[in-house]
Amino acid sequence: MTVTVPASASVVAGLRQLRIELPSWAFGNSGTRFKVFAQRGVPRNPYEKVADAAQVHRFTGVAPTVALHIPWDRVDDYGDLARHAQAHGVGLGTINSNTFQDDDYMLGSVCHPDTRVRHKAVGHLLECVDIMDATGSRDLKLWFADGTNYPGQDDIRMRQDRLAESLRIVYDRLGPDQRMVLEYKLFEPSFYITDVPDWGTALVHCIALGPKAKVVVDTGHHAPGTNIEFIVAALLRADKLGAFDFNSRFYADDDLMVGAADPFQLFRILHEVVKADALRPEAGVAFMLDQCHNIEPKIPGQIRSVMNVQEATAKALLVDREALEAAQRAGDVLGAHGVLMNAYSTDVRPLLAELRAGMGLDPDPMAAFARSGYVERIAAERVGGQQAGWGA
Repeated sequence: MTVTVPASASVVAGLRQLRIELPSWAFGNSGTRFKVFAQRGVPRNPYEKVADAAQVHRFTGVAPTVALHIPWDRVDDYGDLARHAQAHGVGLGTINSNTFQDDDYMLGSVCHPDTRVRHKAVGHLLECVDIMDATGSRDLKLWFADGTNYPGQDDIRMRQDRLAESLRIVYDRLGPDQRMVLEYKLFEPSFYITDVPDWGTALVHCIALGPKAKVVVDTGHHAPGTNIEFIVAALLRADKLGAFDFNSRFYADDDLMVGAADPFQLFRILHEVVKADALRPEAGVAFMLDQCHNIEPKIPGQIRSVMNVQEATAKALLVDREALEAAQRAGDVLGAHGVLMNAYSTDVRPLLAELRAGMGLDPDPMAAFARSGYVERIAAERVGGQQAGWGA
């Protein structure tokens, strides 16, 4: 049985600070290595991706920016794309690089043993910084598929040297208000070593680079049983948490909707964020979705994901901090645990409905979007051309 509570001023204030960035690629066709499933009305270009993302913000009010993926979202005029986004009530956000879909990168990109390939990869990253200049984006997000499949295939330590050298070139190109956020992943597509496999490796490189380099925590990029909230707390303590990529995993990938696999884990992660007062935009933590909707509809999938993050955040804000700290000081194990569970057991949906109504929004974003007729309209309009998807 859950309990409900009225929306306190502090909880509402905290929720009003939350901003969730959407990934452009979530609106394109996607699937598994076996099959990509096409859907009607899928965007054919970055302009249509931005228009779809704007619908998520229209009905939730907390998703005002769209992350781009280069070269998937390459256009001739990024200033024009930024104006298009503004006309739809959103802005362009993080620029994501791609050094994993070129034949040259079979043995790696910035860690590749061939100098020519490393220069090519670094050139792409510098191009992404140029795009940031044009869009006004703050963050360059880096994820590398680099690694090896077999013992002896390459020198592990030298690959770290190449990585550090490449990152330094890009870091030195950043503007005064720009940042580099480095993502890690336990494995895949490399199965013997991954060159940035964990938060420790990412942190070591970011510390060496300087204050404009931060770590990205992708919630789906860990081994089973990993205590992600510990990683979040440690990075917040070191002022090195730059961003989240929110999603869920059951086995070995990370493209399920955030909060789908383990909503309690999402709550525990956001509890650490709230404790550190890191919901504030000034704290510098970017809250981003990184999901592909393979079988569910794209825009509703993003709306539901945003709502899942809101619900977990609301519960984290409801934790009685004074009671929790008192129980911790007293060594009251079950009392402290009970404080957390009381907050997690709270039904925050009425609170969020009230918050949306106060923002002039429909209390039920999913139902409101379904009634809008947008899906039917784009399905009729977007006929012909090449639908966007992986690699486009």
